[in-house]
Amino acid sequence: MEIKELGENLFVSAQISPGDLETLAARGFRSIIANRPDGEAPDQTSFADISREAHRNGMEVRYIPVVGSKIAPDDVSAFRLALAALPKPILAYCRTGTRSTFLWALSEAASRPLEEIAAQANAAGYDLKNIETRLQEIASQRLAQNVEG
Repeated sequence: MEIKELGENLFVSAQISPGDLETLAARGFRSIIANRPDGEAPDQTSFADISREAHRNGMEVRYIPVVGSKIAPDDVSAFRLALAALPKPILAYCRTGTRSTFLWALSEAASRPLEEIAAQANAAGYDLKNIETRLQEIASQRLAQNVEG
């Protein structure tokens, strides 16, 4: 299991298994966010199995399943709220870590410079080009609100 740091007590990884939860708890993780929909692949561990084992290891969990090309504003809001509410550090996972990274980047774009977000994602090995237009739209809205307010 390769874990990549996005910063601010948020880490991402590819799909985890129930057997990983004891190790994650021992490494200090206090929460898990699952961004992979159940049934995406036949050999995939279900969220219920992850959740049960996470709770057994004293961790909190959130299920925010998204399809990479269909990340909705409500998904971004749910992710942002989970980041604010869950005990840290947090591990978010999906099939490869990309969706979790995209959710994080989109949730950060309303409050941080895009250059910083892209630099953190790149440092973790993720490219934000597929959501660049959305990130710029969110940043433009933020800047417009700052000018108005």
